[in-house]
Amino acid sequence: MKKITYIVPVIVVALIVGLSSVFIVDEREKALVLQFGQIKDVKEDPGLAFKIPFIQEVVKYDARILSLDTSPLEVTPSDDRRLIVDAFARYRIADVVQFRQAVGVGGPRVAEDRLADILTTQTREVLGSDGVTSNTILSPERASLMVRIREQSQLRADALGLEVVDVRLKQTNLPEQNLEATYARMRAEREREAADEIARGNEAAQRVRAQADRTVVELTSEAMRESEITRGEADAEANRTYAEAYGTNREFFEFYRSLEAYERALQADNSSLVMSPDSEFFNYLKGSSGRQ
Repeated sequence: MKKITYIVPVIVVALIVGLSSVFIVDEREKALVLQFGQIKDVKEDPGLAFKIPFIQEVVKYDARILSLDTSPLEVTPSDDRRLIVDAFARYRIADVVQFRQAVGVGGPRVAEDRLADILTTQTREVLGSDGVTSNTILSPERASLMVRIREQSQLRADALGLEVVDVRLKQTNLPEQNLEATYARMRAEREREAADEIARGNEAAQRVRAQADRTVVELTSEAMRESEITRGEADAEANRTYAEAYGTNREFFEFYRSLEAYERALQADNSSLVMSPDSEFFNYLKGSSGRQ
């Protein structure tokens, strides 16, 4: 019984010590074995690993590619047209020892703050460099600008033990005050274009109207000329007919002309005549023979 009493605590202590000396490194992690704050071992391969219990500790870091969004920042390209850009980066811990030495116990939080400062600085420097205009930033050439930002950021991220995998510009906007100015300029341009179109339309309308008026005058003149010619020809033909009729039967011609005179004189709105009863106008209204 006494042996069992001693053995059980020994086994428990042994289990505790054994379990304390064993740790597992996941395939998504990298681990550092620290002894009194000093790095004693690096574990990057997945599986079981060992450490001295109670003396050494294990610190694990994510080995996967991580994402970092930067705060929107204002940049001024070489054409002095200010822009608000919003970027994000993909990074990973490449050198876990360098990473630990650079950020200490702060870990990923401190590293992300420093990396965000690096990205902000390099983004402003690249987008504000000579030859880079706002049109360049908004064009497909922005891909080469993002490569430059990544490369220059990597030079400074090496000191943190980080690898900058990619940098992307998510949004590129104008500042609020510039938006209003841009909209005003766009409205002015559209209004100017509309005024030009209206002016061209009015000019074309005037040309068409003038041509139409000219055509009307020409057609009217031609029609009047032709009508006068036709009327003259008709009058000539009538006079010829009257002359032939007069030469053939003078009395019938006089009777016919008198009837025409009666028709013109005795209209519905002018049926009252005041003249002498002896007027020759009534010759054919007197007696059956048309004579007194």
